[in-house]
Amino acid sequence: MKFLLLLVTLTACAATPQDLSGKMFIFPQQTNTAHVSLTASRQGFGAATVCHRSFTDLKRDHALFSLATRSSANDFLIFWDDANKEMKPHIKNGKTEYKGLDYKSNMWHSICTTWDSESGLVQLWFDGQPSIQKFLSSGSNISGSTIITLGQEQDSYGGAFDLKQCFIGMMSDVHMWDYALSPCEIQKYVDELNFTPGNVLSWSALEFQITGRVLIEDKQKLCS
Repeated sequence: MKFLLLLVTLTACAATPQDLSGKMFIFPQQTNTAHVSLTASRQGFGAATVCHRSFTDLKRDHALFSLATRSSANDFLIFWDDANKEMKPHIKNGKTEYKGLDYKSNMWHSICTTWDSESGLVQLWFDGQPSIQKFLSSGSNISGSTIITLGQEQDSYGGAFDLKQCFIGMMSDVHMWDYALSPCEIQKYVDELNFTPGNVLSWSALEFQITGRVLIEDKQKLCS
């Protein structure tokens, strides 16, 4: 299977949206530079849902999705804390923890995170199973210009990447909505059925730029 290696810098011309259906990003090595920057179709969120699928064998901390604004490096961050075996959503620099997840190595996992500023509730859906809802941050929207990265965790706006927190593995089907997705829609996403694509980020019309060694390949499917 032929690999398409894209080595693009952030100073390159703006990308045009691409349909990545059936594709995946491959992050093949430990680095504090290689990442994918995603361009959101809109700015300012009073609610949000982020869904993605990932595949890794990492046995250390790593970031799965990082959205930063100038006022907050962790405005919307999905982070795996390996020492405590917790998935940690961070919203507006607040965070909460979800334990007891069957986060196995070397298999695909579907992870969706919802948040609404009115109620302040965040909820994690792991492989289609809902967590409890927890209070995190209410009464304040995510506002200002955003930088969204895959493969690295932003400790400052657009940078300060930590080698020991980078993602190594494969990632696919990244979507973001500016509202809390319904349980029915999340289940459709998990089951890869006909769901409504993200209106902030859509895998089927994704505008992105790649820095460093990140590859795009067809998703691997086992013969039945």
